[in-house]
Amino acid sequence: MKSKNENLSKNFLIYGFGKSGTSSLKFLKQKNKCFIFDDDKKKINSKFKRFFISKSKLSNNNFDYIVISPGININRCQLSNYLKKNQKKVITDLDIFYKFYPEVLTITITGTNGKSTTSKLLYDILKSQNYDVRLTGNIGNPILEEKKVTRNTIFVVEASSYQLAYSKYFKSKFSIIINISPDHLERHNTMKNYVLSKLKCVLRQNENDISIITNTNLLKDLLRSKNIKSKIIYVSKNKYAYLKNKLNNDNFKNSANFQNLNFLFELSKHMKLNLKTVIKTINKFKPLKFRQELIYKSKYLKIINDSKSTTLSSTIPFLETNEKIFWILGGQFKKGDKFNLKKKYYKNLEAYIYGRDRYIFFRLFKNKFKVKLSKNLNNTLKLIPRFNNVKTKVTVLFSPSAASFDQYKNFEDRGREFNMLIKRYLPIQ
Repeated sequence: MKSKNENLSKNFLIYGFGKSGTSSLKFLKQKNKCFIFDDDKKKINSKFKRFFISKSKLSNNNFDYIVISPGININRCQLSNYLKKNQKKVITDLDIFYKFYPEVLTITITGTNGKSTTSKLLYDILKSQNYDVRLTGNIGNPILEEKKVTRNTIFVVEASSYQLAYSKYFKSKFSIIINISPDHLERHNTMKNYVLSKLKCVLRQNENDISIITNTNLLKDLLRSKNIKSKIIYVSKNKYAYLKNKLNNDNFKNSANFQNLNFLFELSKHMKLNLKTVIKTINKFKPLKFRQELIYKSKYLKIINDSKSTTLSSTIPFLETNEKIFWILGGQFKKGDKFNLKKKYYKNLEAYIYGRDRYIFFRLFKNKFKVKLSKNLNNTLKLIPRFNNVKTKVTVLFSPSAASFDQYKNFEDRGREFNMLIKRYLPIQ
């Protein structure tokens, strides 16, 4: 792997041939020996079939590195035993990027809820201040697809716990952890493991780097036991409350979204960004597709598509209102997830639940507010009252608070279906 200290051709196995695997092969194949493997060989485009290696031939190759797709669970894949025997060689595309571009200024954003919105907003802020900035990781292009990278380029990287857990070398100048709540415990098993995966972006930093971290006891306790070299800045949810009156974007009025803004205000200070331009960019920002996206608004009715929501904790800030809410949710319940909504908001809620784990949600809500169940989203929408003559303010909130994979390919697929069905069952002009 070519890097600042290394200029030798290496032998790579690329496991998982989705977007990150494809970009890794394209990036590496010119100067390295590369092989690819995927549990579903049919996913491999015909023009890349020549790089495929069968499972039986793996032991005949002494790979220097195994580049793994973040979506692969080492404990539940065809190469599980092989990976466990060679775990020291397992890396990610983020590691390759760092080995090739160690001097490029990188800002890593991780956390549980709001990573994509925070990353895109930071990208817009830096773009507005005339930086050569790239948006990569879980959002935008895979990091190795970016071209014409110079020492003045800034990378904003949205990093998942899966990517960070597998990484071995990747580090960034600024590491931001915006919030932490239970998620992906079916993969990490414990909350401690989940949090430690997030903290990898902090642990590799040196004394010239900065970490901007949510102010929680769990993170503080884990960091005390580590040898931290970088400067740690803890950010409370209202550290920059005095800037609220300068914001006129309704998308940042709820507590969770404003909390995430605090991290960008803190980063802006350390990067010496123009605050007026930062606020102007925030006020112009529009939500990403299927992330708290307002798809209809009238005097009395709002319809919001928040298909990206995969945990209860990501939805709760939007339930904290005095308006009537018809909440549509369901799918695969996340292990360890909790419903911490204050009782005073129960009176405003009706829940319409669909999907594989609807009875788990039903048991959580049955003594709190009105609940109706259905097998799928199509049937669920039929249960909701129509709004032709509504005279009080009502919000239809599609915020599933669960993974989508019981009935959909991903949250985008789920979000598109909601938009299609809403036109059919809630006749609006």
